[in-house]
Amino acid sequence: MSDEILNGAAPAADQPQATFTVEKMYLKDASFEAPNTPQVFNEQGQPDLQMKLNQKVQRLAENAFEVSLGITLTCNINEHNAYLAEVVQAGVFGLSGFDDQTLDAMLGIQCPNLLYPYAAAAIGQLVTTGGFPPFPMQPLNFEALYAESLRQRAAQGQGEAALANAPTAGNA
Repeated sequence: MSDEILNGAAPAADQPQATFTVEKMYLKDASFEAPNTPQVFNEQGQPDLQMKLNQKVQRLAENAFEVSLGITLTCNINEHNAYLAEVVQAGVFGLSGFDDQTLDAMLGIQCPNLLYPYAAAAIGQLVTTGGFPPFPMQPLNFEALYAESLRQRAAQGQGEAALANAPTAGNA
């Protein structure tokens, strides 16, 4: 007999194995607006850039989830809107064998970590194609953003409400 059986633990073959798969990643939505062109190209001043991040999770099947990461980048120069770039990068992820807490963390950290480089590249392409200087997007710490979302959920009384059980819950 193996040590596992003697110690009372079930054999490893009987334990469900946690799996994480990337089924598909895709650009779900993209838009670019530059309402004050060409006049804004002659504006002198420091650009005021604001970035907003949004994440949504939707359960598609028992072990399939769509995670959407939205980024909105707004640039104003001298209180004139230079441009607005919006991207929603999404993916379908297979997750099985995780406890609820780990599943929630995977959906809130790992999935957006995989989507972010594609979303950042799409935003960069929109901005430069629009005739503006490149905007290098810095890496984001999705672990810290997830921790903050847990604090916000607790403060709102949602407690342990998991992303996987909410049809379209944002956490970033």
